[in-house]
Amino acid sequence: MTALHALDKPDRIGYIFTSESVSEGHPDKVCDQISDAVLDAYLAFDPRSRVACETLATENRVILSGEISSQASIDVEPLVRQIIQKIGYVVPGKGFDTNCEITNLLHKQETALAENTGAGDQGLMFGYACSQTKKLMPVPIELAHKLLLNLAQARKTGSIKGLLPDAKSQVSMRYIGRKAVDLNTLVISTHHEPLDDAEFLELKQQIQQLVIVPSLAEIEDESKGFFETKNCHIMINPLGMWTDGGPAADTGLTGRKIIVDTYGGWAQHGGGAFSGKDATKVDRSAAYMARHIAKSVVASGLAAECLIQFSFVIGEATPVSVMVDTFGSGKESDTEIQRIIARNFDLTVAGIIDYLDLRKPVYLPSAAYGHFGRDEFSWEKVKKLV
Repeated sequence: MTALHALDKPDRIGYIFTSESVSEGHPDKVCDQISDAVLDAYLAFDPRSRVACETLATENRVILSGEISSQASIDVEPLVRQIIQKIGYVVPGKGFDTNCEITNLLHKQETALAENTGAGDQGLMFGYACSQTKKLMPVPIELAHKLLLNLAQARKTGSIKGLLPDAKSQVSMRYIGRKAVDLNTLVISTHHEPLDDAEFLELKQQIQQLVIVPSLAEIEDESKGFFETKNCHIMINPLGMWTDGGPAADTGLTGRKIIVDTYGGWAQHGGGAFSGKDATKVDRSAAYMARHIAKSVVASGLAAECLIQFSFVIGEATPVSVMVDTFGSGKESDTEIQRIIARNFDLTVAGIIDYLDLRKPVYLPSAAYGHFGRDEFSWEKVKKLV
């Protein structure tokens, strides 16, 4: 096909869409996990704790700030060190490890906010689901997460020697319309111990065989084999060796990976981060509810994909707007699906928290490898809608 002919038939050529993920050892994810560990610790002692915990991680230092209202009293320093150790930053002298300095600037929350029973802030939230995979997630972000989960498994079990905690993945998929048809490019970049050229080559070969090959097999099963992978261009550490990583080389902050946390950019994001926030913060709880409802719509066969938007005003119990978009895939109209949602769900802040059981310390596992597409979370269950 000539270039001119290709331009004449864009529906047959399609387009390339890319999503990325980052590992639990990425500086921003270190911060997300610390923030959610603090949240879980308070909720474990006082389920009605109000927590807004922000974390900064840099060379040999972690700084916590934010507001907390709780009956619990938590010593956060050993908790922070426990998270750093669990992630894998345990080697002294590398610029960041469990012996780093910790500065705790957390303080009591303003009374008016602590006593508020409505939304903790204004904002807009999106939830999304689609039939691209069995978990009703877009293919690129699901594969990006799988790559890093398998890489982390190889690091922790020792099946690949020399790996360090910081890593990134990137997946580019060709689509025609809204359908994934061909895996175009796959990238893994991983932090590692100092290696010579032969050791580095061996590391990349092991990543190919022990991480990429099984990840592709998993995603082909998840997507029911609807797209091709044989022509994929694979790159492993395309810039070469990477021996300086983690917070020692790149400052991390809570909430900077919101697209990684959700749908990889395939669906919209309201802009609010999740980690470190209790469920009264609708940035988190309403986004979880929107995902649950969108997933229920698709799982119930009402549409092949579904996007939902909520918006809230601070202090108000119910959303001021609810929007449904099925991208023309609905068996019912978007307006009718919105009516079905209204009949089946309590969308008040208290109703969302109770329905999804969000006062429990369940948040730390969500702080790496995505908040959605994982069966262990209440918001990933589906409700049959009729």
